[in-house]
Amino acid sequence: MPGVCNRRSGRRGRLTWPFLVVLTAAMALLAAACSSPGAPAPAEPAKVVSPPDTPAGAQLRWLIAATAHLPVSGVQARAHFDAAFLTQISPAMLNQGLQEATDVKLLSIEASEPSTLIAIVSTSGVLSRAQVALTTGSRGLISGLTIRPPLPPSPATWAGVDAAVRSVAPQVRMLVANVTSGSCQPVHSIDPATAAPLGSAFKLYVLDALGNAVASGKVGWNQLLTITAQLKSLPSGELQTEPDGTRISVQDTAAKMISISDNTAANMLINLVGRPAVETALTTTGMADPARDRPFLTTRELFILKLDQWPALANRYIAANEAGRRALLATTVDPAPLPALAAAKAWTTPRDINSLEWFASADDICRAYTSLAALARRPGLSPIGQVLSLNDGGLQLDPAQWKTTWFKGGSEPGVLTLTYLATTRTGHSYVVAVLAENPSQPINEATAVPAMLSAVKGAFTLAARN
Repeated sequence: MPGVCNRRSGRRGRLTWPFLVVLTAAMALLAAACSSPGAPAPAEPAKVVSPPDTPAGAQLRWLIAATAHLPVSGVQARAHFDAAFLTQISPAMLNQGLQEATDVKLLSIEASEPSTLIAIVSTSGVLSRAQVALTTGSRGLISGLTIRPPLPPSPATWAGVDAAVRSVAPQVRMLVANVTSGSCQPVHSIDPATAAPLGSAFKLYVLDALGNAVASGKVGWNQLLTITAQLKSLPSGELQTEPDGTRISVQDTAAKMISISDNTAANMLINLVGRPAVETALTTTGMADPARDRPFLTTRELFILKLDQWPALANRYIAANEAGRRALLATTVDPAPLPALAAAKAWTTPRDINSLEWFASADDICRAYTSLAALARRPGLSPIGQVLSLNDGGLQLDPAQWKTTWFKGGSEPGVLTLTYLATTRTGHSYVVAVLAENPSQPINEATAVPAMLSAVKGAFTLAARN
């Protein structure tokens, strides 16, 4: 999730837009951004509250205290941030971001689970506000930190929703659909049938294939998987930092693939069910043009194609037919070593996003969600809904009206995707999928994500009124 500025430190080369995964070095601009003319100011100082008594709350408490005693030492950073985070955000970068965040006070907790929280803070002794999203990993260390201004007001009309979405990129697709009956009934749309690059939203199809494998008895949720060097990927995620031979259950792997968009977890599950099973899921969920995603790439393969011998290897792959692509993966890509993280950090502009990516239309995404919802209702498959509910993507729908929110997003330079299925307390379900792309320039996520989130939130509100 972007912070309050457009610095790319620690975000370059990501295959996904994972909420609560990577600090975007935004804290240095926290006060300025949150005191901008468009930021709301309360009429009187808000009451300061305490962090919750959870692992995430404990780390937020430490972080707020640390801003009063900078710099954070390397020892302190390693004691409070996990290794995957520190491979992308060094202690020096962290201190640079924190240096202007003075007199930080916790004003409210908007959402809280043991390992995640979303809070509102004030800073610098003025009535500036920012939203802080923090998540902790299995060891209780910070694995993700995001700071941004509070979301702008949600559009109250479809014209306002469209304007917000179109402000993000030159090419956007959107579908708002009622899926209460188990099929996609369009409510509002922008070019919903045209396929677009997905980023890590492709992981919805991996989860669908996994659900079918569990349903058939081929796989069990408690089955243990082994992390190996050949399955490791680059961030986002944390499993790539675990020692080879580490064991993790299928359900926990699926949870990491969806909730923190762990790329290594995705590779492990594709390896478990098999590439053909994921390609079958493209068809069974109703994708209009599944051939564009065959062969179905792992995240490791896409990193190699976009980073190794760029652009020569990518050009060979793009020029080949399906059989040739499969052969190239087997003989050249899969045996290749995983590129260094430094190569991913140097990837800052779009690279063949219209020909080398995962693709689906907004209509396709809606059908994928309805397939997952049908699977989740079957005996023994409730973990599908559980993992999709772990992270609401920062949407924060009113819990008085909305019972559950499923989310998967994705990004790489030039690509930004947000997809949701949310269900009201009266049992009505809706999908909102927004796919944005800019083949020539990176999308400014610092402004794009808040605009898209406010549009999506407005779309859910408008759809539920119909």
